[in-house]
Amino acid sequence: MKFQLTTNYLEKIIRLIAKKDGNVIRDLLHEVHFADIAELLEELKPEEAAYLIKSLESKITSEALMELDEDDREKILSYLSTKEIAKEIEEMDTDDAADVVAELDDHIQKKVIEIIEDEEHASDIVELLTYDKNTAGALMAKELVQVKETWTVAGCVREMRRQAENITRVHSIYVTDKDGKLKGRLSLKDLLTASVKTHIIDVYIPKVDFVTVTTEDEEVARIMQKYDLEAIPVVDENGILVGRITIDDIVDFIKEEAEKDYQMAAGISQDVEADDSILELTKARLPWLVLGLFGGLGSVYILQGFEEALFNYPILFFFTPLIAAMAGNVGVQSSAIIVQGLANDVVKGSLFYRLLKELGLALINGTILGLLVIFFGFIVDQDFIVSITIAISMLVVIIIAALIGTFVPIILDRKGIDPAIATGPFITTSNDIFGIFLFFYIAKLILGF
Repeated sequence: MKFQLTTNYLEKIIRLIAKKDGNVIRDLLHEVHFADIAELLEELKPEEAAYLIKSLESKITSEALMELDEDDREKILSYLSTKEIAKEIEEMDTDDAADVVAELDDHIQKKVIEIIEDEEHASDIVELLTYDKNTAGALMAKELVQVKETWTVAGCVREMRRQAENITRVHSIYVTDKDGKLKGRLSLKDLLTASVKTHIIDVYIPKVDFVTVTTEDEEVARIMQKYDLEAIPVVDENGILVGRITIDDIVDFIKEEAEKDYQMAAGISQDVEADDSILELTKARLPWLVLGLFGGLGSVYILQGFEEALFNYPILFFFTPLIAAMAGNVGVQSSAIIVQGLANDVVKGSLFYRLLKELGLALINGTILGLLVIFFGFIVDQDFIVSITIAISMLVVIIIAALIGTFVPIILDRKGIDPAIATGPFITTSNDIFGIFLFFYIAKLILGF
């Protein structure tokens, strides 16, 4: 039966928590999926959620904790003792465990790691914490199935059974030499059909995609997406197999990157949530609003410089928002396509070719839109020379906006700056200023004021 978190159900859980009736809670939730447990935890107060976690098996609650938002998880863990936190971490895969430990204060980290009974698990967590945040080393898990090329099929199967006990899902079987260097992968079909006396070196597949511990997380995501990999092995600088990255980790990473890029494109300078504090939301939004303010003040200054134009041709004033909007829209469209292409690694070739292509597209779009403006002027009986002025200005503005929208994200990417920043107020504000200036400058040349 599908789980539904109704108001009555939630209130029942809260009453049981208030009564400290852990036995009934365990009976009520013993068959509920960990994702549904996580949904329930999100609706409870941190102290209530902490009691719920203490009441249930760590095998379930450890999975539920990983489904939570980082801020919610941090609040809940603050109500657990170091021993209780260690108990949850012992049930997690090493990559998830390292993520949770990294969120703890330094002094709590040390205590939790010391309490973990499985010394190998604790050692693996410490190792993962040493890798740079945005690398494959920080993203990988230590759990994997690894066999030696010198083993027989019979010995390989016995060892695989032992290793698989601590692994939730076996995506691949990796083959190494006696020193642990990655040599290839083993097909389960070949393993099952081979003689028990056959050596692994005679049946394994030497071709295997891999990344190093220093490979950037974005490159890992690109490789796994390109080759449709469910998992990819990770090696150190000496080629020693040290871990693997699975598709669920990459999906989480892609989701986080998409959210970050979306917020950046909307003019939010850091990762925030809707329920964050007013101070945090202000810090994330204010920098771009300040940029927009200065951009607007720049537009006002430009308009003051063309005061004579507004006096002789006041109709131009009414078309100013149109020109600014077209400049901003075209710039955002161009930059959004380029940013998406950069993220998917499909923006190749020279910058000149990209600009030339965007120039052709802008000429077509600008000409069509300019003709529509002239047609509109004809319908409303507008002075033809004014319509021509607006149409030409719009064409030029669209071309410049398209070139800026293409050029800026590519240059930012080459300088190592996230190009997603170019799809937000940065492009919109700059194109607004350029658009208004070009509009009145072209109008001055044509109308002669």
